[in-house]
Amino acid sequence: MTKEVSTEPRSKWRLARRSALRLFGCALLVVVAGLVWAFSVYPATYVVRVLRYRGPDVSDYLKFPERPLSKSNDPFQFGRRNDESRIQSIMQRHSRINDLDPFLEETGTQAFLVIIGDDIVYERYMNGYTRDSIVTSFSTAKSVLSALIGIAVHEGQIHSISDPITKYIPELAARDSRFAQITIEHLLSMSSGIKYHEVDFLHGDNARIYFDPDLRNVALQETFVEYEPGVRFEYNNFHPLLLGLILERSTDQSVTSLLQQKIWTPMGAEYDGSWSLDSEAGGLEKLESGLNARAVDFARFGWLFLHKGARNDQHVIPSAWVEASTQPRDKRIKEYYPESYKFDGGHVYYKHMWWGLQRDSGESDFAAMGNLGQYIFVSPRSDLVVVRNGIRHGVGDFTWLGIFHHLANSLSGESEAAESEEADNK
Repeated sequence: MTKEVSTEPRSKWRLARRSALRLFGCALLVVVAGLVWAFSVYPATYVVRVLRYRGPDVSDYLKFPERPLSKSNDPFQFGRRNDESRIQSIMQRHSRINDLDPFLEETGTQAFLVIIGDDIVYERYMNGYTRDSIVTSFSTAKSVLSALIGIAVHEGQIHSISDPITKYIPELAARDSRFAQITIEHLLSMSSGIKYHEVDFLHGDNARIYFDPDLRNVALQETFVEYEPGVRFEYNNFHPLLLGLILERSTDQSVTSLLQQKIWTPMGAEYDGSWSLDSEAGGLEKLESGLNARAVDFARFGWLFLHKGARNDQHVIPSAWVEASTQPRDKRIKEYYPESYKFDGGHVYYKHMWWGLQRDSGESDFAAMGNLGQYIFVSPRSDLVVVRNGIRHGVGDFTWLGIFHHLANSLSGESEAAESEEADNK
């Protein structure tokens, strides 16, 4: 007698296979349709960059065209002071740090420098980086761009930061008359009222500004007024693009050329650097993020601000601009004081593309901050500059600021105690 073999399991398998193939085919059609749409709406280079790179990375300086910066023929040399154990001891009293070097390594640090006065007292490179390694700025570039605006104002190429941006970019007013209400100062203080959609994929402004091959066009055609300027603080990467256009048009130079002439050479940069561009010859600098240098040269920029913009009695950056950029204004002006950011022993404010930390005593420290944990921290009270570059944040922005703040407070407290003891001995 012949035994019947059931075909039901085989049939179920075939149905499941057909169903999976249909789902795969539908998904493939959706992907193809999405790509066709993306390439029809956006520049091909932009779409390829977004799909290939997906998001910011510390090696991005290798992926974009660049405009070079040349080292100074008269480099400023920091002194050296053997104070490592003191710095380690102070830092390890912070609640997040048991052992400083492993903490830096584990949080993805590339470079960590502590400068007191004119001396490097602590310098570490890790995770495969050395003193000669290029690190990228991300948004610390905004603070450099702001300094160039201050120099252009001082030299009369820009009349005033109270000027409407349409004085320099009249095309915006032709699209929307409300742009005429936005001043250069509104851009510097992140309070322009320009709409910003902070998303990293294709349709987001973060991605558009980071990957688009024609940032001039983005600045002129993809900016839209959403609300009245000066009403609220909103971090916005369209602002550095517009400031860059204003600099180009008012000085007839590229931003990199201005940086070379006005800051890089006179501050005594030790190494060559570069500023990444959106495209090849004639491209615009990636002004929100793309300044590439060695950590010690970022430290020199912070040192300039510690010394009110001066090197060897020459004001590289006008002292009035340093003051205006880093010291708090009237507390009633809400856009300069992001209410969501509180700080132990004080509060955080934002001025001319610098973050400020005002203590309850009234004194302030300030910092340039960039994505993935790039910092230039300056404490005038403690005669201190800290530079940290990283491949990732490791801990949050305001945790890092808290660590730097702790170091500054401890150094200042030691100094005050020493001065008090000296006075008592007299």
